[in-house]
Amino acid sequence: MRPTLNTIDIVVSDLEASIAFYARLGLEFKIDEHSAEHAGCDLPNGLHLMLDTEGFRTPFLPGWSAPTGGPRTLLCFEFDTPAGVDAKYAELVEAGCRGIAEPFDAFWGMRYATVADPDGCGVDLYAALPAS
Repeated sequence: MRPTLNTIDIVVSDLEASIAFYARLGLEFKIDEHSAEHAGCDLPNGLHLMLDTEGFRTPFLPGWSAPTGGPRTLLCFEFDTPAGVDAKYAELVEAGCRGIAEPFDAFWGMRYATVADPDGCGVDLYAALPAS
């Protein structure tokens, strides 16, 4: 039997800041009624995205510490148009998010950009380029 990936959990330092960041991408998180340090968001494709504070997850991850350096994991969000990538990147950077890679036309046929969420996790923004 093959396992099914149905949930991604991101450990965050500031739950409110992370919820606000992902809200700018159109995601709606709900705080768990059993713990104010845990929030979840059901995505249209059946995937569930969770945010847990460091304090919530640390007891379950002995020896865990926040990673340093560049992002090791990236969440990738697809947009309908290259202009949508440019607009969302500009909006996020203007709102104070750190831009990692400004929008560019990638050799694999996509408009691509990367920003960091409040904890430095990479968030890719991309859209297919028009066929030439």
